[in-house]
Amino acid sequence: MREEKAMGEAEGTDRLKIGNRFFDRHGRTYIMGILNVTPDSFSDGGRWDRLDPALRHVEEMIGDGMDILDVGGESTRPGYTMISPQVEMERVVPVIEAIKSRFDIPVSLDTYKSEVAQAGIAAGADMINDIWGLKFDEDMAAVIARSGLPCCLMHNRRQAAYDRFWEDVAADLKDSLRLAAQAGIAPDKIILDPGVGFAKTYEQNLEILRSLERLHMFGCPLLLGCSRKSVIGITLNLPPDERMEGTLAATVLSVVKGCSFVRVHDVKENSRAVRMAEAILGGALNEQR
Repeated sequence: MREEKAMGEAEGTDRLKIGNRFFDRHGRTYIMGILNVTPDSFSDGGRWDRLDPALRHVEEMIGDGMDILDVGGESTRPGYTMISPQVEMERVVPVIEAIKSRFDIPVSLDTYKSEVAQAGIAAGADMINDIWGLKFDEDMAAVIARSGLPCCLMHNRRQAAYDRFWEDVAADLKDSLRLAAQAGIAPDKIILDPGVGFAKTYEQNLEILRSLERLHMFGCPLLLGCSRKSVIGITLNLPPDERMEGTLAATVLSVVKGCSFVRVHDVKENSRAVRMAEAILGGALNEQR
């Protein structure tokens, strides 16, 4: 009963505050730019793991139309090696502090470790983006709840083994929402991510994209992270640095399907694609959402 009430309350809230900015929950798709301060991310590892290049890239993304920045200190590409919370904090904390001192942009921290989240929040992070949907670290939900910050909870599981794919995905997301509710995270501060590329086969990733609108059942804003991912590479038989067109196709689809955020590497091109799709859809977009 508590979970059902929380979902209903989330659905009735029109705006989401992240940092000093309000985001419409319906009728708009916002650009979340990716800043991987890692040496080994699948697409841009080693490009932004030093402070000066990272800050120049943030400035460029802001100029290109970025609405919110997502900072990550650990690569979560397939087969990744987990790093310690200390190493991750050493990567992200100075970057977050520098960004917040120089730029007026909401900053999300991409981490599933509560120690890193706590350090990032102290450094000025405005949101936590947890690829394990509060299920990896039992302290994560409490850290987010105490901060009062919004969070993005992604669908994930240990293996791509499902009895009934959509029903199981929905059940997994309900578990994340239950953990959030139990910790006291306000339902109107939750974004959901279907987890393209995580614990899903190629066909299941396509099915997620094909039926994104089904996730509106939860009443939460949706975030799609499909930029340069393997589902695009497999479909088009292209390496990560040649997946622009496939990413743009997924971004336009996210606008049509009512996603509130798209997490992307190439901000300028995706921002243009979103604006064009929104202009074409116009009033029909707001009606369907």
